[in-house]
Amino acid sequence: MKTFRPKEKDVERKWYEVDAENRTLGRMASRIARILRGKHKPIFHPAVDTGDFVIVKNAKKIKLTGKKKDNKYYHKHTGYPGNIKSYTYGEMIKKHPITVVKKAVKGMLPDNSLRRKMMKRLKVYEGNEHPHEAQKPEKLEL
Repeated sequence: MKTFRPKEKDVERKWYEVDAENRTLGRMASRIARILRGKHKPIFHPAVDTGDFVIVKNAKKIKLTGKKKDNKYYHKHTGYPGNIKSYTYGEMIKKHPITVVKKAVKGMLPDNSLRRKMMKRLKVYEGNEHPHEAQKPEKLEL
């Protein structure tokens, strides 16, 4: 008996909508990564992209537990010697809340070429409005 391997035509993609208001960042990101990867489907295969689209709204109102607001750092390097920039979670959530959510989800996906495809299906918005109403996204309770 041969092992079933899904083809691109076998994958039916759905749209899900997540409200990030008062959600914990890590718990939400791990559940979003599971949907993007397609692990919730019976046709899941690790080498085939079987995931769905996820819309995250209210990214500005996400929360962290404990003292991570002051103790959690995000780093970026400009490429020049000595030019590493560090920002606390509090600074990042004020300036770039979309980046905070995307980095959290990206860290929970496998580090390969499929991750780039999966990340393209993640849509994050600061506020409550998004331009994807035509896709009729389902509310996803995490």
